[in-house]
Amino acid sequence: MRHLPSRPTRTSRPRVLGALAAGLLCAAGVVAPAAAHAPAPSPAAGTRAANGLALTPPMGFNNWNSTHCRAEFDEAMVKGIADIFVEKGLKDAGYEYVNLDDCWAVPERDAEGKLVADPVRFPHGIEAVADYVHAKGLKLGIYTSAGTRTCDSVGIPGALGHEFSDAQQFADWGVDYLKYDNCNNQGVDAKKRYTAMRDALVATGRPIVYSICEWGQNKPWEWAAELGNLWRTTGDINDSWGSMLSIMKQNLPLAAAAGPGHWNDPDMLEVGNGGMTDTEYRTHFSMWSVMAAPLLIGSDLRTASQETFDILSNEEVIAVDQDPLGRQGEVLSSEGGRWVVAKEMGDGSRAVALFNETGSAQRISTTAAAVGLPHASGYTVRDLWEHTTRNTAGALSATVPAHGTVLLRVAAGHRWAAHPPAVELALEGSPLVEAGRTAAL
Repeated sequence: MRHLPSRPTRTSRPRVLGALAAGLLCAAGVVAPAAAHAPAPSPAAGTRAANGLALTPPMGFNNWNSTHCRAEFDEAMVKGIADIFVEKGLKDAGYEYVNLDDCWAVPERDAEGKLVADPVRFPHGIEAVADYVHAKGLKLGIYTSAGTRTCDSVGIPGALGHEFSDAQQFADWGVDYLKYDNCNNQGVDAKKRYTAMRDALVATGRPIVYSICEWGQNKPWEWAAELGNLWRTTGDINDSWGSMLSIMKQNLPLAAAAGPGHWNDPDMLEVGNGGMTDTEYRTHFSMWSVMAAPLLIGSDLRTASQETFDILSNEEVIAVDQDPLGRQGEVLSSEGGRWVVAKEMGDGSRAVALFNETGSAQRISTTAAAVGLPHASGYTVRDLWEHTTRNTAGALSATVPAHGTVLLRVAAGHRWAAHPPAVELALEGSPLVEAGRTAAL
């Protein structure tokens, strides 16, 4: 087990509800609508990472969730993931970064104060791995901590006090993405530590996406947009329904802080690691996409099931995450564990997640007007998991299975007439009104 000397304790693996964000937990599993409207911070005018990178949320892979520091994390694994990105179409779907997490280095710096790659895990060094990944048309990410040591119990050197040297070493190796953790930080002010690395990365002259992994301890959504491209809003995720749900609820109220080049990061994906059902994994992927979160695969794709690939490669869902307008979805309602979360899209449509937190099927409803669409005689409703399109006069409803999510993309306009009417029944059992018609009184 990885020992995290100054990191929040990881939650346990049993599939029970984890600790929920303050203000979002109510009795009997009912989340009060007021939580959906908790004030979200607005970043100061003009603040944004100045590197011009990550204009849509980064997509890629990180080994931590599937390997931690175990021996299977090595050069062969990293190269194998890069191969799979190309062979399985993930690169074409938008996945770009192949990122190394903790334990890639040895416990001591060399005589010149440089970091040294573990010769057992990476016998050809990090630069050779970067060259391999780049040859596939992909990019390489690396990890260190804004402290004296990383989070691994062995005690791998961190970058505190070595920011400029380490950043230049990463740039010389061809690194394209840095995850900068928070362990062993010696009590130094977080903003000071993360600013120092921002300055060091800028000094290299190499474009490197900067991921601030501060765990949300000092409300980075209020200050990190001027430093990095993404910032963790929570502690670590684990592969359980409770952990995923808790993190989602902590991240949802922070929508105002996100935008092109600066994203809320609710941590990496657990899709395919085995601790949740496929229905729950589709919810995980849906909600991360609606939240405009980075999509970093955390499962070992060399042994992944076809269902895992199907979830991760759903290009209609990915398009919600990667929409260039860069809006994070906002909660419209959450009463009784029946969530409606809507995300404005660049083409004027809305992505609408009907998410069922409860343990039994629930009917979840909203309207085109409620999600922010203009009045129209009809609307097209695209189901992004079923890949079907129907029309409606404005009602949006679905019976959603336990822990499931129906993800819709809804648009106003004349094209609705080309599609059949929605077939979901209304609450009292009367049919939904078809687009272009008037309800009987």
